[in-house]
Amino acid sequence: MSAQLAGKRCLIVGGTSGIGRAAVERFVAEGARVIVAGLEPAPGALVTDVRDPSQVDELIRSTCGKLGGLDVLYHVAGSSGRQFGDGSLDECSDAGWQATLEANLTGVFHTNRSTIRHFLANNQRGVILNMASVLAFAPSPRFFDTAAYTAAKGGIIALSRLAAARYAPHHIRVNVIAPGLIDTPMSARAVNDPEILAYLRDKQPLAGGPGTPEDCAGAAVFLCSDAAALITGMVLPADGGWSVSEALP
Repeated sequence: MSAQLAGKRCLIVGGTSGIGRAAVERFVAEGARVIVAGLEPAPGALVTDVRDPSQVDELIRSTCGKLGGLDVLYHVAGSSGRQFGDGSLDECSDAGWQATLEANLTGVFHTNRSTIRHFLANNQRGVILNMASVLAFAPSPRFFDTAAYTAAKGGIIALSRLAAARYAPHHIRVNVIAPGLIDTPMSARAVNDPEILAYLRDKQPLAGGPGTPEDCAGAAVFLCSDAAALITGMVLPADGGWSVSEALP
């Protein structure tokens, strides 16, 4: 069987842990050449704060210099805003709202804009894959009542669909993965809560609990590969059944 990403020049933003790290390993196994970027220093990764547009522009230039160009951007990076004051709509602070949108939605805007500019300047086909959340269209306020985070992930979907429509004539594809609850460092609060784990047994029946980062990697490979050449503007829930399942009391 041939590698699905053979020869693809890929940038994975947020590839130093969790879902992003699993994607890096899978992309390499599928034949891709990969540059990894992250907020914190990590072996082999380019340190980039995607909230800063100048750092993002430099990241794209550096990636193209190292790989001889760019074919795929996969933006995984994001963070919870609870520590900044995110919460239910009546409790979310101004600081929590601003910090959460900056870390999630604004960062995606910066990487997507810089990548689109690169594709257009070089008159080339390209792929962008963004990371949202099932919470954007299947909320669960009992355990996951975070207004800013949910709004940011919904914004990623809207931004991605607009970009998909705008740049399809240029053969640039833009899609979204919307995971359910995945066992990553960011979700430690949830995956260590017995009540949430019991809830997930019904809410994510295909996993019987939290999903794994590897569960998202295969979906990412498909959407970034030529097998998905006619797919753009789509939101793929990698949610274990979350969005179609009802958790029992």
